[in-house]
Amino acid sequence: MNTDAHQIIVSGVTVQVVRKRIKNLHLGVYPPHGRVRVAAPLRVSDDAVRLAVVGKLGWIKRQRARFEAQPRQSAREMVSGESHYFQGRRYRLRVVKVGGTAKVVRRNNSTLELQVRPETTVEQRRRILQQWYRQHLRTLIPPLLEKWQAVLGVQANEFGIKKMKTKWGTCNVEARRIWVNLELAKKPVSCLEYIVVHELAHLVERNHTERFTAIMDRHLPTWRMSRKELNSEPLANENWSY
Repeated sequence: MNTDAHQIIVSGVTVQVVRKRIKNLHLGVYPPHGRVRVAAPLRVSDDAVRLAVVGKLGWIKRQRARFEAQPRQSAREMVSGESHYFQGRRYRLRVVKVGGTAKVVRRNNSTLELQVRPETTVEQRRRILQQWYRQHLRTLIPPLLEKWQAVLGVQANEFGIKKMKTKWGTCNVEARRIWVNLELAKKPVSCLEYIVVHELAHLVERNHTERFTAIMDRHLPTWRMSRKELNSEPLANENWSY
């Protein structure tokens, strides 16, 4: 459980410091803009955190430069010819005006056909596509939960899907509830599986401790590759990260 959360400035870099009941200090730099976060043991002072950050300034700058160079989608206008992603593959959007019920049809692994009424607005088109993404995630997630709950020996009470601007996934340990970012529908299934395992692992170990890392290493040895792939995929035109 977090007992203290605040910010410090180190050589012009804003650092979010969160103190937890953990043994070691963990420093992370997160996309899309290189947010710096330090999870520190309760006993570690801000001066010690500053020293740790100073020692990693070169690495922090390199990570930030990599994130800035990472491709980002422009704002989607929901018109024919745009690129949209599904399960890690890029598709061209084709908007077709129809008189019936709106729907999305995937054609030839290259085109997403968005069938809508002529008067449908851009926001309505966006919601239709998001609902299609949501339906696919609701199909993909239950088998992954069933598989990994058995492996990890845990049981989530429920899962949900929502747009999140700061996380790919979250776990409410007390409620045993898993939340998955809707954007994961656009990423490879291996990335979705990594997030499911990551969040379920929090039901075994609440914090990102060495024990948590050991659990991930033992049960999903490829998790670092999936995390790298997830963070190297083109980012949506939003300010969320993981």
